[in-house]
Amino acid sequence: MAHDHGITQALQKHVDAGSLAGVVTGVWRKGTLVHSAAVGIADLETQAPMQLDMVFRVASMTKPITAVAALLLMEEGRFALEDPITRWAPEFSSMRVLRSPTGPLDETQPAQRPITFEDLFTHRAGFTYGPFHAGPIAKALEDALGGDIDSHVTPENWIKALASLPLVQQPGVALHYGHATDLLGLLLARMEDAPLGEVLQRRVFGPLGMVDTGFTVPSSKRGRRAGLVGFNSSGALLALKKGPGGSTVEERPEGMTFVSGGQGLWSTLADYGRFAQLFAGGNTLLRPETLALMTTNRLTPAQRARSDVGGARLFEKGHGFGLGVAVVTEPDKAMAALCGGGVGSVGWPGGFGSWWQADPNNQTVMVLLCHNLVEREQFDQGIGFAVYEAIAQFQTRASLLTT
Repeated sequence: MAHDHGITQALQKHVDAGSLAGVVTGVWRKGTLVHSAAVGIADLETQAPMQLDMVFRVASMTKPITAVAALLLMEEGRFALEDPITRWAPEFSSMRVLRSPTGPLDETQPAQRPITFEDLFTHRAGFTYGPFHAGPIAKALEDALGGDIDSHVTPENWIKALASLPLVQQPGVALHYGHATDLLGLLLARMEDAPLGEVLQRRVFGPLGMVDTGFTVPSSKRGRRAGLVGFNSSGALLALKKGPGGSTVEERPEGMTFVSGGQGLWSTLADYGRFAQLFAGGNTLLRPETLALMTTNRLTPAQRARSDVGGARLFEKGHGFGLGVAVVTEPDKAMAALCGGGVGSVGWPGGFGSWWQADPNNQTVMVLLCHNLVEREQFDQGIGFAVYEAIAQFQTRASLLTT
């Protein structure tokens, strides 16, 4: 492999400083792995060293995978982007919208138009995540839907519960990051009359050779799971058993049928690299015109200015948003923490610190995986920024690699 231009050394400095437990990285050029590194430890409790084949919960890096599976069904004519979702989810036929996003749940007005499939892909349906909003809608979502990643609510009841709550904004108005991809995944399961995990296995994982990716980690592979790491109030690393919304890094409870198409997958460096290469000259699944649709910004200038991801305006400059992925529009203004690369590069990070980008211009893929959970309050206090510094350093150094 080529010299790694200081990638490993930069990552090791964060580990040595006690601000990052462990991380794995990989870079592919034209389908060839030109860099890989496993740095630090995989589990704070066992002190096991990080290995390249560790299994990580990739959180929101699940969303692009669910989007690709959905687009494969779209290619078969199961739905069109402009179709209302009510054909497959009649529960959403009479939606209400909060008069104020933070207002009482009974102060609503009718939705001005149905939610479409494109609204789900682009997070413009009017859904949100409870922790992202103040006001009564936050607790209502938590009470109705259960955990954000692992929920005790069954898929059918989860759909009904989401449909029973008001939207935070009219469909199509702006991007509000939230449960839209979870719903999309459950609609794929309805279309295929099979659990979402089976749909993804048949449509994506099997064809791409993603042998270690799924909503559960089999017992034979549990020794390869990276432990979840967080921070105490002083910013020191801390082993965690529970993630956001009660999500767990232990086994899923017996009988749990809900799976999160937005956040629930476990994967490895090699597997996610195989997926990401779809967007860097290695497309073997989607029609070229479908891939072009997915990787083209769908947001208007006004929507880019108003779009909200947990209070952050991520699309005002540098990036737009396609069908499930961020799209680089102005490379000099693109934030590395979202994704970098030339115009048309794509990516979407995960809440546990994992990150990827794929650049079709030079057919380069970069993937960084870790378990590094920063609570919202901690982030506001400046705790946990090391992973974002590591991502930026990795992205800069990896861009120097050549085959």
